[in-house]
Amino acid sequence: MNTSLSSPSAQATAVHALHGQTMGTTWSVQYTSATRLDPHALHDAVQARLDQVVAQMSTWDADADIMRFNRCAAGEWFALQDDILQVITTALDIASTSGGAFDPTVSPLVAAWGFGAHAGDRGRPAESALVEARACVGWQHLRFDPAQRRIRQPGGVMLDLSAIAKGYGVDVVADLLRRRSINAALVEVGGELYGYGRKAEDNAWRVLVESSPEEEADSDGLEPRVLTLDGVAVATSGDRWHAYAQNGRRYSHTIDPRSGEPVTDAAAAVTVIADDAMHADAWATALTVMGATHGHAFAVRHGLAARFLQRTATGLQETMTPAFERHLAA
Repeated sequence: MNTSLSSPSAQATAVHALHGQTMGTTWSVQYTSATRLDPHALHDAVQARLDQVVAQMSTWDADADIMRFNRCAAGEWFALQDDILQVITTALDIASTSGGAFDPTVSPLVAAWGFGAHAGDRGRPAESALVEARACVGWQHLRFDPAQRRIRQPGGVMLDLSAIAKGYGVDVVADLLRRRSINAALVEVGGELYGYGRKAEDNAWRVLVESSPEEEADSDGLEPRVLTLDGVAVATSGDRWHAYAQNGRRYSHTIDPRSGEPVTDAAAAVTVIADDAMHADAWATALTVMGATHGHAFAVRHGLAARFLQRTATGLQETMTPAFERHLAA
């Protein structure tokens, strides 16, 4: 953790760094500030804010709000705190817009295929297990009442917001920093990023697009992509992070909620740029579920800024939407 510098001019131009752990991964903040700040107090404030998100949305914590909802009896209404209310609102909106490619109730299928906090045995599940899991999946089963800040458990539905919560964590940290008059920052949680403001000498935050470095090394002509982040977020999803092979087949952790099967046309990486990290995170997952071909076509139609890396016989193939290309650093 960097310490404060002695002079105001040095304080305003120096880039300070904070680090911590959250959501089973790490977080980091790089920032500049014209005012003197106690980095230890700021670190503790960031950690505490992320801990609030975890306390509401962690599927690894039996006492988290989301797990208490998952244990509710059929027909029971559950009161929602601010953070989880906002995330569920966005999750259900993206579920509807994506035609169910993004579905915050997919958890039973993810577990059935051997992934997630409640993973079962790896390999293809028995058909009876898939039928049982499919019966519990479907965002349309939920009755959501945002005006009354509550959601109804239809019976057996398991909410899982892990495909959107990290992005939301980035957003709440950025909001905290702004409220503390930090004029420029780059926030990262588990690879999801949001940058705002300018560093010294009017330099914006520049980041390399996360992708699949091992495969990129074998792909001739595939250029590194650098993005400028000034009031925008970027998130990347793909099947190289969580997958396993069994009996000659590769199983991706990306499960299509509509079919109940792992995605077969999954891109090696899908990167999405959006105004906030919550939307970037969720749309990266949705487009990965759609597959490289249909996902790209959907992104173009809906004006999403997305980049796809697809595996081919000759290496990785890159496709970008026009909206993504406009964000590339010169």
